[in-house]
Amino acid sequence: MYDNNPTLTGIKKEIDEAKQGQVFYDEKPIAEGNQPSNGKHFYIESYGCAMNFSDSEIVASILYEVGFRPTRQLEEADLILVNTCSIREKAEETVRQRLNVFAKMKRKRPGTLVGVLGCMAERLKSKFLEEEKLVDMVIGPDAYRDLPNLVAGAEEGERGVNVLLSREETYADISPMRLDSNGVAGFISIMRGCDNMCSFCVVPFTRGRERSRDCFSIVSEAKDLYDRGYREVTLLGQNVDSYKWQNPENEQVVNFAQLLEMVAQVHPNLRVRFSTSHPKDITDEVLHTIASYENICKYIHLPVQSGNSTVLERMNRTYDREWYMERVQAIYRIIPECAISSDIIAGFCGEQEHEHQETVSMVEWANYSMSYMFFYSERPGTLAARKYPDDVPHEVKKRRLQEIVDKQSEVSLRHNKADVGKTYKVLIEGDSKKSDQDFKGRNSQNKMIVFPKIDSLKPGDYAWVKVTEATSATLMGEVSFP
Repeated sequence: MYDNNPTLTGIKKEIDEAKQGQVFYDEKPIAEGNQPSNGKHFYIESYGCAMNFSDSEIVASILYEVGFRPTRQLEEADLILVNTCSIREKAEETVRQRLNVFAKMKRKRPGTLVGVLGCMAERLKSKFLEEEKLVDMVIGPDAYRDLPNLVAGAEEGERGVNVLLSREETYADISPMRLDSNGVAGFISIMRGCDNMCSFCVVPFTRGRERSRDCFSIVSEAKDLYDRGYREVTLLGQNVDSYKWQNPENEQVVNFAQLLEMVAQVHPNLRVRFSTSHPKDITDEVLHTIASYENICKYIHLPVQSGNSTVLERMNRTYDREWYMERVQAIYRIIPECAISSDIIAGFCGEQEHEHQETVSMVEWANYSMSYMFFYSERPGTLAARKYPDDVPHEVKKRRLQEIVDKQSEVSLRHNKADVGKTYKVLIEGDSKKSDQDFKGRNSQNKMIVFPKIDSLKPGDYAWVKVTEATSATLMGEVSFP
């Protein structure tokens, strides 16, 4: 509790006194600060990680303040924005295809503006403006506050770009507009940028250096979401375990374990998740905090990338196979009911067959509930692109990836079948994709459970559900009354 932690003494009072902003989407009313409309609409498409979707909500709030209103109908939009990802080549190809579609719309609707946001904007900079002439403006992840100025300039025929990176920007004072939200679960960005120079990754170049948002604004946002009916928040960062904020007034430092505790104490019925953890930084203090609070979900996404120490060294991951295995053992020891998921790259530069097989064996050993799996895609400007030849043949990459996918499917099915007969507390998110007669929701371990509706329950409620069937991706069950 706050009273038992000297670092957190007095924080609860300050948070309770913090101003709680309200936001708006579509026809939902807002109270104070309601800005008049300029009669124009914006449309945003987001690609890539959860951080990009969270950033789109910040952008939406900034545009709302200058009179723009959101629309889900592309044909209604006066301003079309694409929030982009540069992690993999396929993501960039998808964005280019969409920009060509928007270019055709611009020809049919003169005056429509198109802008590229996010990581791809930062990486390619003026290429979109000068070489391809697909867009009117390019805005990097730290320049969203400048968006109204760039839009005004574009309306006058100027083509604008702002991709300057910042060492301070966290957008802590902006209340995000919850786009396409189910009203049950929301994202909260706790930090920006990354100081880890993984050789395959463009994030340090597109999002800049790591900086943490102040804990007061984070907890205030979590409280606001709870007061508005949300029952789950996910704390976002490229590496949440390295979160560290120093209070300028008293120089006290809040680390990630303490921040988790603060958010968990907003309300027992507010579930707390987080993503992503880095194996070199996740501490026993974080694990013990998770174990101490029922509402901190028992699920950790812990990317391994490769199960072989030599490949990990080339990736500049700063840990080896043994370090990673020790952290997995610590998770299962301190939080026995925890589920672990991972990110895995097949066919990284120089990867040998026996090194690949160590990755396959890691999936089995770590008993991942699920993984995000890809074959290596060289990204221009990264250390790997400069230093290592992309020498694993494409067909070998595909075959190795399929072996990892097959092993993960096998492990996931076994993992889920072990849940049959167990009863879990499930947060109802809404209707199942396949039937409006069923609800879907997640348990603490981040597993989706589908079960028949009953009249007394609605989205945002918790239900105890007994698992009756399982596939490699989903659990099926029925409401179990205490």
